[in-house]
Amino acid sequence: MIKGVTSSSGLIVSGGHATYPYIPHNSNNPIQGMLRLNGQDMQVFDGSSWIAIGASYANIELTPEIQSLLQWARDKRQEESERKILAQSHPAVANAIEAVEKAEKQLDLVAKLSKEHGETVETS
Repeated sequence: MIKGVTSSSGLIVSGGHATYPYIPHNSNNPIQGMLRLNGQDMQVFDGSSWIAIGASYANIELTPEIQSLLQWARDKRQEESERKILAQSHPAVANAIEAVEKAEKQLDLVAKLSKEHGETVETS
């Protein structure tokens, strides 16, 4: 049985509640506190009768920031897919994609070299 759900970075947990019936301690009654399933209900024996344990449900969702990032990734994936399809029938698009890929490789190399040599980059 899950007693609780906690969230971490990127998740929101809401709703739900824990309800536990009071079961007095009685060492003379060995089945007191025993659990059973009765249909769809979980029940506990309090020493004289079976009591239904309240059910609750947690709602777990991604934070708005994570949802936004996922949507951005979906949009980028769609954009790249559309460009690849266009590049198959339009040589100018294929050439432009190739030029962008080459420029990105050059940018990565320059950034790496700049970090290694401790250069500062001036912005205008």
